[in-house]
Amino acid sequence: MTDYSDARFNMVEGQVKPNKVTDSALMNAMLNVPRDKFVPKAVRGIAHVDEDVPIGNGRYLMEPMVFGRLVNDANVRPTDIVLDIGCGYGYSTAILARLCSTVVALESDGTMADKAADILAELGADNAVVLTGDLTAGWPDQGPYDVIFINGAVDHVPQGILDQLADGGRLATVLASAGGRSAGYLYQKFGETISKIERFDAYTPYLPGFEPKPVFEF
Repeated sequence: MTDYSDARFNMVEGQVKPNKVTDSALMNAMLNVPRDKFVPKAVRGIAHVDEDVPIGNGRYLMEPMVFGRLVNDANVRPTDIVLDIGCGYGYSTAILARLCSTVVALESDGTMADKAADILAELGADNAVVLTGDLTAGWPDQGPYDVIFINGAVDHVPQGILDQLADGGRLATVLASAGGRSAGYLYQKFGETISKIERFDAYTPYLPGFEPKPVFEF
């Protein structure tokens, strides 16, 4: 079995640290969670490159720098409850589980969800649960959440997901409009008000279900 510890070290030192990721607990998690376990065997050799890695069915493992910066800016705390939308095979969940109290991981692909649950159990992430459902609906039953993380770009964040934020809660995602700019954004809820702040230039493929809707012109 290949040991990817050097690849993880180079990923953090060469991609993550230079891009304004300062959370030491996050960097430690990215150093120690075996990223290669969360991708198909055919692409394990490129699991740590500075690009989005295809994992099947139009899904991607987010580029390390973009992922790290989004999580860093969400300021995940040890007491937080986190909703991880579109967890794929569970890499984001494994990282978040090392930073917070509880992770509710939501996945629409049943096969991916089952595999994610198996890998997380193998790694001892007993504060994470993987659920199957519509990604665009979130999972209100376990809310409100201190942090919501969306694994992919979105055309917009559905109001129903924003409504699942706790007071003081943060949502991190890449916001991309069709033919327009793409950037990492942080949403924050204060009482009944939700602010939206652009944090950094970023690109990642759309998370299925969050693409721009077709516009019909006559």
